[in-house]
Amino acid sequence: MDASYLWTLLDTAIKLALGASIAISCVYVNKKLRDKSTKRNPIQHRVNLLEDISSSVGHVNHSFAKYSSLVIESTRFGKRWPPARKQELDRINAELVMEFEKLSDAEAKLLMLGEKSMERTLRLYAARIALFRKQVYIGRQDISEQEIADLKSGIMQLREQFYELLSKRYDKLLAA
Repeated sequence: MDASYLWTLLDTAIKLALGASIAISCVYVNKKLRDKSTKRNPIQHRVNLLEDISSSVGHVNHSFAKYSSLVIESTRFGKRWPPARKQELDRINAELVMEFEKLSDAEAKLLMLGEKSMERTLRLYAARIALFRKQVYIGRQDISEQEIADLKSGIMQLREQFYELLSKRYDKLLAA
């Protein structure tokens, strides 16, 4: 073997080893820095959970608002209600059911955090929405718009109670 060939081979091996060691060092340092920055203090973790819960309730409220407006429209028009709007209501109803799953997750998080009064209020809010869905439905003609408005008002009061409790807890955590 030629000596220049051995030196070229040795030079390449040293460069590869040096490059690999630099890459491994960079990955290690990056991981340590990331681990350090992602470690949250318990208060910040609770704040983030409360924000997630608030978001879930907001999505449910939005879906419920769409659902209730369509179902009220269906009670106004009765049999003359267009089939396309019924399909839209079916889609919104499916969306509301999916959002209820997130609401159940939010209730579980509240229980995990020891927030029993908030969880109870949220559970009542969800139960009132479910009751609304049983009492106000497509084609029901024997319910007045005032009765529907009263049902919605009760739901909105529970929502406000929940957000009041959530806001107080959130403010306390931020002040800590």
